Amino acid sequence: MADLQRMHAELAARLTATDAIRAAFADHPRHRFIPDLVWPDIQGLPLIRSADPERWAAYVYAGDPVVTQANDGGSGAVNTPTSSSSAPQLMADMITAAEIEPGMRVLEIGTGTGWNAAILSSLVGPTGSVTSLEIDPRIAEQARDRLVGSPVKVVHGTEVPGEDAYDVVIATCAVGRVPAAWFDRLVPSGRIVVPWGPSSDSHASPVAVLRKTGPKSIAGPFVCEAFFMRDRTQRVPRGEFPGMGCESEGTRVLPFTVDDLTEDDRVTRFMLMLPGVRIGIGMRPFSGDVGLIIYLGVPDGSWAYLWPDGATHSGGPTDLVEQLRAAHDLLEGEGWPPLTEFSLEADTTENVYRVRAPFGVWEHQV
Repeated sequence: MADLQRMHAELAARLTATDAIRAAFADHPRHRFIPDLVWPDIQGLPLIRSADPERWAAYVYAGDPVVTQANDGGSGAVNTPTSSSSAPQLMADMITAAEIEPGMRVLEIGTGTGWNAAILSSLVGPTGSVTSLEIDPRIAEQARDRLVGSPVKVVHGTEVPGEDAYDVVIATCAVGRVPAAWFDRLVPSGRIVVPWGPSSDSHASPVAVLRKTGPKSIAGPFVCEAFFMRDRTQRVPRGEFPGMGCESEGTRVLPFTVDDLTEDDRVTRFMLMLPGVRIGIGMRPFSGDVGLIIYLGVPDGSWAYLWPDGATHSGGPTDLVEQLRAAHDLLEGEGWPPLTEFSLEADTTENVYRVRAPFGVWEHQV
């Protein structure tokens, strides 16, 4: 039988974080917040704790995200994650970026299992407060049950409750537009810690730490790589896989490969530098084997694939291969700057978000 208490103690001890954050994690064992039914596989049946407790425990304490709902609670051929418990190290990184201190008032967007809210509550202490907003009524109710005895206030819905101001807003879902309500309820010196991706089909949603820079403006750096599920109020249907069923109109060989672009999560930086381009990593057959590809697509139907050996196939009026090459050459010329050299800025009354780096500015319509 798995020793869950020992497994949790080991998880908390190996976090890269302050002693206070590790202690807050240690206070709230992860297994107490994870439901008995989880979804470890992209296809097939869920894992039920009573059917295989050892596998359930291994999944909970592997240090990765744990999918706790698929398909918004429905069924489907693919188990598309719609609620989860985030990876513990990513949680710790976001809490670190939020600079949580005793006495702070925190608004969490996306309660999920309630585990993150419990940890935040330990950090703000008895003089602080945590309000957590959850769009799914069943998930909200389950989180309330797990948080019985905790001062965390779980609210079902999409509207920020009451009229209180907050020192920190921390989101556990990705957005393209930061809702004005989050901004309006933030104290002047407050922070919004949020995963950002310009669209529902963004390859990634790196975490930005945003502060007020004007009456309606926000700005701040990206601090870490991440991939979060989309805020359900900002979902749009995914388009068809780029180039599906199309004949190639052009072939080129680039002086870099898929491995070069996936090293150190470089694809995230390409996403930030290619506004309007759907870019991601996929699996396609190649010469009888299965290998990673980079795919690109835009609304006018143009598409491109970068194959493992640097060859490309493409079609449509927009030269996506050239855009990819130009972004690569710029990054390589700058010595492959880290994500932390990129920042995000916007006026919350507009639908344009600007990604800025020392070597360029890119405008995203969101």
